[in-house]
Amino acid sequence: MRALVTGASGFVGRFLVEHLEDVGDEVTAVDSRSGVDVTDADSVHAILDANRPDVVYHLAALSHVGESWSAPAEVFRVNAGGTLTVLRAATDYEVARVVVVASADAYGAVDGVITEDTPLRPLTPYGASKAAADLLALQAHLGDGLATIRVRAFNHTGPGQQDRFLVPALARRIAEAEAADANEIRVGSLDAVRDLSDVRDVVAAYRLLAVEGTPGDAYNVCSGHGIRVAEVVERLLARSERPLRVIVDPELVRPVEVPRLVGDPTKLQRDTGWRPHHDLDSTLDAVLAEARARTGGRR
Repeated sequence: MRALVTGASGFVGRFLVEHLEDVGDEVTAVDSRSGVDVTDADSVHAILDANRPDVVYHLAALSHVGESWSAPAEVFRVNAGGTLTVLRAATDYEVARVVVVASADAYGAVDGVITEDTPLRPLTPYGASKAAADLLALQAHLGDGLATIRVRAFNHTGPGQQDRFLVPALARRIAEAEAADANEIRVGSLDAVRDLSDVRDVVAAYRLLAVEGTPGDAYNVCSGHGIRVAEVVERLLARSERPLRVIVDPELVRPVEVPRLVGDPTKLQRDTGWRPHHDLDSTLDAVLAEARARTGGRR
């Protein structure tokens, strides 16, 4: 199968490209570094015309939730406007499938486990931009007949993720404290509950959805299990080479935080047979090992 991946040099994009190649797909990997701007129609049309993919995986986005508060217009331009550009071009070139990676952040604050029928009520500018991308993908299916799959990805991590995000940020602080013989690390809010998966399981779900997903439908990609940030911190601290105490730093606490974000993967599992293969502890081990390597490793 010929696949085109936007945002291919990003954290998830790199893992997706590797996975697609491992299963035998012919992959065209594009991003702004390769000269493809997803908000520019001519740029997107040119790459589709040159490669004629069977499936487009649209990952390109500005993805940091906290930073979306400082640049909401730019986040909306890239995340929603870029999605619209890709969908229009895919319609023009009659792409067989388009997997649009939106986000569970579009659900906002929800008590209990989230299904695909849960209304989208985003709290953050990032969540709003992804809700718009989700609806644009639905419109492209209903109005243009494009076979879109709407992915609502919950939190995921793994080696290679930037340390602006929760798990690698915590791992970096622990590795730096070990290297400096420090006694504490600073953290943000410990109360949020998140559904946390390994990126390698997430990209496997994307490929399965491209083949087995129902066009026009939305799918939660998640583990179905919630974990408090405090427990993630505890598990990482248990791996530390030295005892460390935790200091909550107000500067690291977001002004608006979705308190709980836990999804139901039943539909994904039913339609594709997907099951996760990486447990959280092994993922934390991999992220912490990478953080230690970047700070000089174990002494």
